[in-house]
Amino acid sequence: MTYISSFLIYGSVSDDYLRYMLFQFPTNVTGWICHALVTSSLLKAIGIGSFSGTATVTSAAAIRWLSKDGIGAVGRLLIGGRFGNLFDDDPKQWRMYADLIGSAGSIFDLTTQLYPSYFLPLASAGNLTKAVARGLKDPSFRVIQNHFAVSGNLGEVAAKEEVWEVVAQLTGLGLGILILDTPGLVKSYSELSLTWMTIRLVHLWLRYESLSVLQFNTINLKRARMLVKSHVLHSTVPGCVNCNREENILAWENSMKPKIIFGLPLEKMDGVEKSHFMVKTLVKLYANEKYILTVNQQPEDLRFYVSF
Repeated sequence: MTYISSFLIYGSVSDDYLRYMLFQFPTNVTGWICHALVTSSLLKAIGIGSFSGTATVTSAAAIRWLSKDGIGAVGRLLIGGRFGNLFDDDPKQWRMYADLIGSAGSIFDLTTQLYPSYFLPLASAGNLTKAVARGLKDPSFRVIQNHFAVSGNLGEVAAKEEVWEVVAQLTGLGLGILILDTPGLVKSYSELSLTWMTIRLVHLWLRYESLSVLQFNTINLKRARMLVKSHVLHSTVPGCVNCNREENILAWENSMKPKIIFGLPLEKMDGVEKSHFMVKTLVKLYANEKYILTVNQQPEDLRFYVSF
């Protein structure tokens, strides 16, 4: 506890920082254990450890490895350039999605041992998927780090995170090596896969729990819906802690109801494009505001439109 408390300077991080890290640390440990297990499949698939490990095989393996890394980099480029404006609104959701997508990418790596002749397409698909996950992970985590830096000390918070990450990496790799090196523990591919799947599920559960303890004091669309619903139905507004606790991290924005569409041009709103009278009424009603709000007339598909 003395070691941990030395990294928790009073007033330098938010109140939920320690609870988050206590979940985050074992999350990272389980992640690196899975990495060690998957890497063994990759190395066996390219011939390392087999009798065919000649210089030619080694060169071919290097080319394959670089090729899959290059293909994986394309995924990060696409995410960073196209979806950069999504992460500030709901970093918890995108951080969780990143882990789910990364888990799917690891499955491609795990199957290379079954189909070594298809190493390049399988490993490339795995790298591309994991690169997409990393493209979601890094920006959303920067938002989370900024949340922790309550006094503008983002660099200090990032340095603390690096310490937690390195310790988790060393612990996870050590346990992964221990699992692989223990005679009789992982005797077959099926046992390796089952071990990986079990630890990965624990990893995803820990990730979800770590994100659930975060307490953002800003309002996004999910929390706004909860505030409005509580105000309309119960005439109360939940506080920051309750609002964050009830927030559904995995819920996809487009599937939530009622649907709220921001920035829609006035002429595209339901009923407005065909009614000159409606336009005049709305302009007069919202003359002192910087927005115009309309609601469609279909209860089965209730939509709110906000035009600025």
